[in-house]
Amino acid sequence: MTTGPLRGLKILEIAGLGPGPYAAMLLSDCGADILRVDRPGAGPSPHPVLERGRRSVVIDLKSQAGVNAVIGLSARADALIEGFRPGVMERLGLGPEILLERNPRLVYARITGWGQTGSSAHIAGHDPNYIAMTGAVHAMGPPDSPVLPLNIVGDYGGGGMFLAFGLMSALWHARATGEGQVIDVAIVDGVLSMMTALYGSLAAGAFSGERTGAGAYAAGPFNGVYMCADGKAITLCAFEPPFYRALLEALGMADDPDLKQQFDRARWPAGKAKLKAQFAREPQSYWIALLGDIDACFAPVISMREALDHPYHVERANFVEVAGTTVPAPAPRFSKTPAGAQGPPVEPGQGGAAALRDWGLADEEIGALVESRAISIEPWK
Repeated sequence: MTTGPLRGLKILEIAGLGPGPYAAMLLSDCGADILRVDRPGAGPSPHPVLERGRRSVVIDLKSQAGVNAVIGLSARADALIEGFRPGVMERLGLGPEILLERNPRLVYARITGWGQTGSSAHIAGHDPNYIAMTGAVHAMGPPDSPVLPLNIVGDYGGGGMFLAFGLMSALWHARATGEGQVIDVAIVDGVLSMMTALYGSLAAGAFSGERTGAGAYAAGPFNGVYMCADGKAITLCAFEPPFYRALLEALGMADDPDLKQQFDRARWPAGKAKLKAQFAREPQSYWIALLGDIDACFAPVISMREALDHPYHVERANFVEVAGTTVPAPAPRFSKTPAGAQGPPVEPGQGGAAALRDWGLADEEIGALVESRAISIEPWK
């Protein structure tokens, strides 16, 4: 039985890659009924785990009958997700003007890297390109070179998360007014929004925007990654003075002249060197035992494989099994309407017959669509 706070919500997902499927996964985990439109001959998904909890119908969008089928389904939907380059849906005859005329309360959510407008809107790109244009990449990494983070910053953070947030915001408006709208979700915009605090600090002179600027607290000994004797690492972010004092006291270094004056920038290089030498004397396990249970803003750097069995994640049940694969559990946690994976990833066309019936199509209509070859679904009779 479907659970989650979004139970009853119907969303039509035009199959895509990355942030679109991720947003649809989040919504599905929360109970939304996601019907994915796959194209004929589509290959396997590069990230099938993101495709969980859907049902699928294969529709030929190059045929008028297929286009009409999508228009008909969109009339039954609360929202639609698409991730093509600007203009593609319009050329297919599935632009927002057409679908909103048929269903005025439809939320039409579009996800791209550069957005629907602007001089770069029609240029190809990927996560590193988008986040590079925000200032984020420039500010990450050691002094000699920026470092590209995992694509969780752009594709899934600035893209997928903002797509889900924007879609739900527009649905709130649609439920209250009956008025749908178009959402232009650009990964660049989302990443910039996530950098609001940093840009505020830049304007206030508290952060230079550089990797080693005078206002970059990353240069302080209380913040950063330190290597241990066994080649593993730990992290510190003891920015607040009480936490910094707790750290130094635990290390027996509270009276060290290069460390005790926390914000004396002239002493930061020497203090950083001393902590580097200190942590290099013992293995990671030693520092976990010493610092793991005090307010020192400390945590070990662990691998993804280590995270799977880490006691903290076991206690929180932060990983679940979906179709034989261990993956992160749905988030966040709801006290009344718990989220959960609604099912395994599906192949194109799988579950489509039941979905079409659930969406209000009679068997005669489904049969006509199949006979016209506009759609392809699993055997349904």
